[in-house]
Amino acid sequence: MTASDATTQPARTPESDTRGSFRADVSPRGLGGAFRDFINRLRGGDPGAVPSVLGLLVLGLIFATTTPDFLSHNNLANLPAQTSFIALTAMGLIFVLLIGEIDLSAGTTGGMCAAFAAQSLQSGDLHKAVGDIVYIGLIVGMVCAIVLGVVSRMITAPLIVLIGLILMLTGLQEDHQPLAFFFAVSIGVAVGTFSGTLVARLGIPSFIVTLALFLAWEGVQLFALSNQSIGDTNFAIWFGLTHNNMAVWAGWLFFALLTGGYLVFTLVRSRLRARAGLSYDTPLLVFLRAGVLIAIGGWVTYFLSQNRGTLIAIEGLPWAASIPIAFMVFWTISLTKTQWGRHLYAIGGSDESARRAGIPVVRVKISAFAICSGMAAVGGLFNADYSGGATTALGQGDTLLFAVAAAVIGGTSLFGGRGRPRDAIVGALVIATIPNGIHLHQFPEHANEVITGAVLLIAASVDAISRRRAKAH
Repeated sequence: MTASDATTQPARTPESDTRGSFRADVSPRGLGGAFRDFINRLRGGDPGAVPSVLGLLVLGLIFATTTPDFLSHNNLANLPAQTSFIALTAMGLIFVLLIGEIDLSAGTTGGMCAAFAAQSLQSGDLHKAVGDIVYIGLIVGMVCAIVLGVVSRMITAPLIVLIGLILMLTGLQEDHQPLAFFFAVSIGVAVGTFSGTLVARLGIPSFIVTLALFLAWEGVQLFALSNQSIGDTNFAIWFGLTHNNMAVWAGWLFFALLTGGYLVFTLVRSRLRARAGLSYDTPLLVFLRAGVLIAIGGWVTYFLSQNRGTLIAIEGLPWAASIPIAFMVFWTISLTKTQWGRHLYAIGGSDESARRAGIPVVRVKISAFAICSGMAAVGGLFNADYSGGATTALGQGDTLLFAVAAAVIGGTSLFGGRGRPRDAIVGALVIATIPNGIHLHQFPEHANEVITGAVLLIAASVDAISRRRAKAH
């Protein structure tokens, strides 16, 4: 190189070298790009909810073509009630599965929490109904959960338990059903804080911890109910969780808020990313996605808004559908749009790497167990209503198995690091569709367990194969 060349060549600086080596992808993503990304995810071992959606469509097609009653208004409108408690419990389990753990006590935790709520409303004096030992033990347990949460530098979980403790000491939950529901959830959060501390701080395997608590909460549930089931037919709000519907106008408003909120959020996000010089979805792709959501949601809302009663009018979106969907939206935003959610996924990917990156692994793990048990309490309230009340066996039997199956069938990985709240909804629909169709065909009831087990095995196999493909890539 000559001297003249050197004078005409621009000087190369470290900054220019960096720009040449690392270039941000600022190209807009259209329909073709989204399709290519989807195919790449499938090839990379991340099928998401695709297998469960396809399975649901296949089951629906089989049952629809073999019995005319499957697609009837009454039958399809009953599916949300059959899936609600499974979906809500599974939605909580997803947070624990994301970090590669398991909670075997979720079913009995929900039953126990519902039992305390029912006893509070039924007796009007929880202390007198359960006796000194159980009442004082509950107070001590909730105080310990508050202390453990504060020591772990948590805010939300200790606050929820503290409010529940205040309700219990003042007796306000004994006269108001919504407060009784919150009291039940606060007990669930306390349980999750305790079990999460044992797992995250002491290093006890979650399988052992939650198996022990599974057995313990069965006994506490019997103490809470004094060995007698309590019906919920006298509690209008509670009874309406799985039996009542929203007003038709309220159902359409709910639909408009969900779809409109999604459209506005995705449009604003696309504009902000474009201004920041990052890759963004084109308006065509944004409107196409929103259009699909509006079409599906609009058809479901219209279908459920039709009168399906004979003697009296029965119409509107069931509360058993709208409440789980609302929880799904809330938890989806929490997982995908917050630092805490990113930390949760990072821990599921590699616990040690997350710790070295400065992520508060212990606190995040405890929060995952607290959410799991809190959602189990919500699921227990719905299960009690669907079952006719807080029974002595509520939450036992197949409740936990179906909840875990719903999460896995929906697309959540048993190995951690992959899952969305929507998986619980889709998986629960698959779980509920199987016995629903079997009952319409008048097959033996035990065929339900056989088919559900086969579907779960297939889902677990897909998860394992997807994990191997992801490692290969």
